[in-house]
Amino acid sequence: MVFVTTVVVIVNGGDTQCEISKYSRDNNRWSEYMSNIAKAKTEYVPCSPSGSCSSCHDKVIIKDLEIFEGGINKDMIDQAYSLGRLTKYQIIDGKVYRSQDCMFPFRCHGVEHFLSQVLHLLPDTEFVLNTRDWPVVQMRPGVQNPPLPVFSFSKVHTDHMDIMYPAWAFWAGGPAISLYPTGLGRWDQHRISLGQAAKETPWDNKTSTAFFRGSRTSSERDPLVRLSRSCPDVVDARYTKNQAWKSDKDTLGMEPATEVSLESHCSYRYLFNFRGVAASFRLKHLFLCKSVVLHVGDEWLEFWYPDLVPWYHYIPVPNTAKEEEILGLLEFLDENDDLARQIADQGADYVDQHLRMEDVTCYWTKLITAYSKLLTYKIERDPALSEITS
Repeated sequence: MVFVTTVVVIVNGGDTQCEISKYSRDNNRWSEYMSNIAKAKTEYVPCSPSGSCSSCHDKVIIKDLEIFEGGINKDMIDQAYSLGRLTKYQIIDGKVYRSQDCMFPFRCHGVEHFLSQVLHLLPDTEFVLNTRDWPVVQMRPGVQNPPLPVFSFSKVHTDHMDIMYPAWAFWAGGPAISLYPTGLGRWDQHRISLGQAAKETPWDNKTSTAFFRGSRTSSERDPLVRLSRSCPDVVDARYTKNQAWKSDKDTLGMEPATEVSLESHCSYRYLFNFRGVAASFRLKHLFLCKSVVLHVGDEWLEFWYPDLVPWYHYIPVPNTAKEEEILGLLEFLDENDDLARQIADQGADYVDQHLRMEDVTCYWTKLITAYSKLLTYKIERDPALSEITS
């Protein structure tokens, strides 16, 4: 194994240096990484197989609903809906009804696709659903907020009381860019195309460069982009244009980069995932490339994140990490190729086995069934809602 303490990159004839210092093997940071990986491998207990439904995510339903163990009454539903800009659903006698105020039709369509798959399994129920990126029922220290039942796709467990549901983007909606003008969507199709891309570019053929493309929805992404500018042989990270883009200032002073397909990400060994406004939709796609996923920050969640194990399925990166720490992590992975490849395979296997379309459908069934048992009143048809037909 060859170790290089300092990597020097000359950019445009200048003297910018990419140096490893306090995060290098020389002062024992690598020992910490090795210890974290060994511990994760020893302590990891795979969730038990359960036929066509993964049981990996069941604990999330339990945790999200425990705050409502005293029951959910009609007044709580009405208060939740009165928060505004939310969508109310009813399921009665195997039919779906929805309020007219869906802010994002593609997102509602994505939700309704899965509801239509499991209607025959669901009890009569009603719930309030949030199609915005940001959760709406906040926990405030010292403030007694009522636990209002609102379904949101993402949240921070310590900050929000929202009930997580599988994002619409498993079927429709999601980030809309020029490559995906109606949003990412169709997870079933991406599983096939990304699986093929991973086969076409196996580990030994991947470029040993860290890669990121995305818009500047969070300044947490800035250190990696700056590192890419000073160390382009180590990192290829650039900002793309989004709908809010007005000038190069919005892309950290450089012209926006061209968008890159998800499949093209599979050409790189190290793929960075950052939160956007909330959790990032791209995380599940990156795993299927069989590249090492470096997941920045652990606060924002989707329903399937809690079963992932840092240092076993992915490399965790603090959201406060600066260029120096990122550089040290990348050198560690590059110099420990077998470990890096193993983590890449473990992450890909997890998503391949436990985030199938049937697992998403099963989660909807389990979530609504468990939630509906908490309702303390009989569901009556709301005439303000319209029937949704597929």
